[in-house]
Amino acid sequence: MVVAFCRHTLLPLDDCLYALQATIPHLTRSSLHRCLQRHGISRLPEVDGDKPKRSCFKTYPLGYFHIDLAEVHTTEGRLYLLVAIDRTTKFAFVELHEKATRRVAGDFLRHLIEAVPYKVHTVLTDNGTHFTTPGNVASAASIIKEAIAAGETFRAHSFEFACARNDIDHRLTKPRHPWTNGQVERINRTIKDATVKRYHYDSHEQLRAHLANFVSAYNFGRRLKTLRGLTPYEAICKAWSVEPSRFRSNPLHQIPGPNI
Repeated sequence: MVVAFCRHTLLPLDDCLYALQATIPHLTRSSLHRCLQRHGISRLPEVDGDKPKRSCFKTYPLGYFHIDLAEVHTTEGRLYLLVAIDRTTKFAFVELHEKATRRVAGDFLRHLIEAVPYKVHTVLTDNGTHFTTPGNVASAASIIKEAIAAGETFRAHSFEFACARNDIDHRLTKPRHPWTNGQVERINRTIKDATVKRYHYDSHEQLRAHLANFVSAYNFGRRLKTLRGLTPYEAICKAWSVEPSRFRSNPLHQIPGPNI
């Protein structure tokens, strides 16, 4: 009777339990589950249209970075955390600054370009004033690049100028759509959970030292499911063996520790 009822109604386990307990008072959830499992109907059949189709991220070669800004605090006051993460290898790069100006954002991008051994071809940011001119719905980096090529005199946003000078495609998220930049939002949360939300820091230098150690451990020691068990550094080395033309230098020379 129990099996016939479940097959006919296609109700979830708990709903079946509540309906059957009126006629079978001693029936428990565990005994019902075991009974359905023995008859191979412990799971409801998949029905087309029940679940929305999950869209996958478009695949890009390494060098596509998501960049964001967040605030953190120590006893000495507020600091601004600039974070970049590679969409493909999940390699993270961070800096702490006491001010979040346009020049700081531009310098952060230049430091990122120097830090990674491969070409940075695209960056995705929100439309905050540290990344683009207020009111812009698209980056002016391409216009700046054309002005540089034509030898024209112009004024430019520091971050967009850094993109233009380094031939980087600068993309903006839609206003009030932070989930569009979800990868960097996630690494922001991971960093905060491991630092300022767990420990108290008496000075900015304490936080800087701990943050540097955490990011180094993440890049070189943390195995990620999305990379099929590789660390971000191992993913970069794997890409080097497949597409060395995308690299400016050999990533094997960047492993931390003594070069023996």
